[in-house]
Amino acid sequence: MTQPPGSSLVRASLAIHEPPSGLAMALGGEIGTVDFQFNPNELTLIRRAEWKQDHAVGFNLGSIANFRGVEAATMDLVIFLDGTAPGNKVEVQSQVELLLSCCEVYPPSIFTRRPSPPWVRLTWGSFSTVQFIAYVSSATAKYSLFSPTGEPLRATCTLALNEVAVLTGGQNPTSGALTARRVHRVVAGDSLQSLAWREYGDATVWRVIAEANDIDDPMQLEPGTELLLPAAEEIDR
Repeated sequence: MTQPPGSSLVRASLAIHEPPSGLAMALGGEIGTVDFQFNPNELTLIRRAEWKQDHAVGFNLGSIANFRGVEAATMDLVIFLDGTAPGNKVEVQSQVELLLSCCEVYPPSIFTRRPSPPWVRLTWGSFSTVQFIAYVSSATAKYSLFSPTGEPLRATCTLALNEVAVLTGGQNPTSGALTARRVHRVVAGDSLQSLAWREYGDATVWRVIAEANDIDDPMQLEPGTELLLPAAEEIDR
């Protein structure tokens, strides 16, 4: 897929999120974002379906094909970072470190039952085909320019993304309901209002989180506490 000349100036971005801390397979809070200075010229997206061939007597033109399921999509992409580009103030080293951290265990997840590297989501305007939740299976950084003090000024990062399987409707692992909830581990600075804004885009629905967790005093949130965040569908109801 090649970007045509003179196309939209909408920039692609890769958001890095906390991994899930509970059974609900949902993105956690955002850790950081890498905004593409230059949109990809090419993206390689692969999606496979698994079939099993069962041989049977009586079929002389082949064998019976039985569908076994859909495999997770994979995508390879390249991110070019240039700290010398006019009008761009990019800290190449910090951006590369953020990308490389996607192949390292996210430290707060060590204290949960699901230690994991961060998860990511690629977005690029209306190009919805590539917008899926994924983990990074490999990250390679190639530095090509340095300052006199040794600071990296240019780097090319190659990432391999693997789609994360999410549950279809009616398969909530915790309750069997039609909606999925997720668990958030409280960190310093969190409030019910900020969580409601980040999760639902509406700080006024903080009471729903309080009720779901039997919180009497919303001003007392202890770091490390796990809060159950109701699904957006439940908020709408």
